[in-house]
Amino acid sequence: MRRGGCSHPVQTGAREVRDGRTPVEKEPQMERDWRASNQSLTEAITVYRREAPEVAAAFSGLAQAATRPGALDPRTKELIALAIGIAGRCDGCVGFHTQAALRHGASRAEVLETIGVAIYMGGGPSYVYGAAALEAFGQLSGA
Repeated sequence: MRRGGCSHPVQTGAREVRDGRTPVEKEPQMERDWRASNQSLTEAITVYRREAPEVAAAFSGLAQAATRPGALDPRTKELIALAIGIAGRCDGCVGFHTQAALRHGASRAEVLETIGVAIYMGGGPSYVYGAAALEAFGQLSGA
């Protein structure tokens, strides 16, 4: 199903009828293998780092400085990055920052609230990418 002019297919509100009368919600089919997607992107970034080391090192330094503990802990910073990835409709950002948020102890409830803020800030397209982020959380957390 396509929503809001976005080309990203999302299955929401899937229904199945069990007793011939009552539709019940069923889990949507996962459309993306987030582990494989993260691995593929990591491989592509590795090639870029090798071929453009100065730019890659500068970006890496920025990322390290931005996520270092300070007034905000790294988990909170990764949840913020996830919200921005959702609002910016960046698949790689959703996968990477979901994984990083998990590594820093983010819970499903925190990811759900993060998705809510991203939807608030990014509108309909963020709703679609929020569903993708929840799918990523489910796969990457093993839940």
